[in-house]
Amino acid sequence: MTELGIGIGWRPEIAGAVEALPGVDWVEVVAENLCADHLPDSLTRLRERGVTVVPHGVSLGLGGADRPDPARLAALGEKAVALGAPLVTEHIAFVRAGGPLTATPLLEAGHLLPVPRTRDALDVLCENVRIAQDALPVPLALENIAALISWPGEEMTEGRFLAELVERTGVRLLIDVANLHTNHVNRGEDPARALSELPVEAIAYVHVAGGVERDGVWHDTHAHPVPRAVLDVLADLTSRVSPPGVLLERDDDFPPETELARELEVIRTTVGLRSARSEPVGTAHAHGARPLVPAPRRAPLLIGAGARVSGGPMPGAAPVTDAPAPAPRAGARQRLAVTQASLLSSLVAGTPVPEGFDTRRVGIQSRALAAKRAGVVAKVAPELPEILGGGFRPAFLAYARSRPMTGGYRRDALDFAEHLLVAGRPEDPAARRELTEWWQDRSGSRPPGRATRLVRAARHALVRR
Repeated sequence: MTELGIGIGWRPEIAGAVEALPGVDWVEVVAENLCADHLPDSLTRLRERGVTVVPHGVSLGLGGADRPDPARLAALGEKAVALGAPLVTEHIAFVRAGGPLTATPLLEAGHLLPVPRTRDALDVLCENVRIAQDALPVPLALENIAALISWPGEEMTEGRFLAELVERTGVRLLIDVANLHTNHVNRGEDPARALSELPVEAIAYVHVAGGVERDGVWHDTHAHPVPRAVLDVLADLTSRVSPPGVLLERDDDFPPETELARELEVIRTTVGLRSARSEPVGTAHAHGARPLVPAPRRAPLLIGAGARVSGGPMPGAAPVTDAPAPAPRAGARQRLAVTQASLLSSLVAGTPVPEGFDTRRVGIQSRALAAKRAGVVAKVAPELPEILGGGFRPAFLAYARSRPMTGGYRRDALDFAEHLLVAGRPEDPAARRELTEWWQDRSGSRPPGRATRLVRAARHALVRR
């Protein structure tokens, strides 16, 4: 398994700081934010200095009821090749639901949502993972996610769910210790138990991130300093196994470079590494030295018969047979599709909360999804907050309550602008004229007429059923 060392999530907002930080062996980049044939100059410079770059996907939805989209898989593979990455990573989550399996409109969550820890969901996930492994040019590792809500009728703990996933597919794991802490606060799950049950020898690397607690709910924001509780989970993990890599994630409210350096040093100390303050970023790799990781303590991981390992066998793994992997049980995809569509519809389209779910927690998650949509739309279409001023956020949140996202965030921004124009808003004529020009310039259309408005109103009514 590739030894990575200590890393940080590369984001455009902190690209210069990442290049200057001492002792950074590798970086991770959100795959969907890259074009394989036009890499940012900062990443090119890092690669030239010997820094490993790993693409981290957020949109495959391998935990969803549908099989993975071949186009999304191909795009992720192309980015791995362009970056010379030793592996790619994704999440154990679903991000969309509905569509042909349920004969309902396809809905996008715009966020990572938890899969139920049931046999049906595990069967579907395992088949989806095998499809992804066959399509990708490098090994795949999957991340455990943070969640605000729990599924009723779950049949396994998180540790057992991950252990069976590894046994049946040979996939690596990306363990996020901040997410283990989040699930401890929000769902009462013991991080130590999860670590004791999952195959720590299958860990490809580890995520560390900050968050904040509000009204008894932990929000995994990636916008706050890493708390002691998360570092304690990291210390527990590293007492069991030496992870090949540990990475600090930060996605918003970026602190000064000195603060990022301090957080990296705390992480380095927690996992027992010597200080690398005197070494510029990429030095260890550039000179062919072994990354700064503790001596391996990993025991061989025996993978069950029929398991599939992307990118070659895992060290110590049992031989992989050519026996066909079992398909999901009859109706598993259909049953999973119905339950996921029902939950997602309640989260993004205002339909009733499915039986067995905590209504309060679903409400919190729903508001969090809408807030994230507003934040991302403001980033991908920064002209909208400029045109609408302080009215942008309340107007978008009101829009999001009844109009789920059915495409990407850029499509969402256009749909939001169209919604305002149809309603004759904003009231200020100059702002409305500016918004109209913005919408026309990007949609290539004229504002919709009455017939189009009636059709779209009917479509939204169907989605809410």
